[in-house]
Amino acid sequence: MRILVGISGGIAAYKAITLVRRLRDAGADVRVVLTEAAAQFVTPLSLQAVSGAPVRSSLFDAEAEAGMDHIALARWADQIIIAPASA
Repeated sequence: MRILVGISGGIAAYKAITLVRRLRDAGADVRVVLTEAAAQFVTPLSLQAVSGAPVRSSLFDAEAEAGMDHIALARWADQIIIAPASA
């Protein structure tokens, strides 16, 4: 299963490392995107280490967007998880 994890900026964002690790342990192929605010709580490098894949953290990444990467990620994923999801 291919899962795209979108991490939002809240204090619980640090738990995303455990979430991604558990998904990988269960056999999922995981890709991660995170907001700038989320990067204040968890680093892209940490998420890359546990996911085994590059982490997207900027909407305006010219290199990634040259290939319309945001569309490719949406097509790639079987499921999308947004975490943390808080009001």
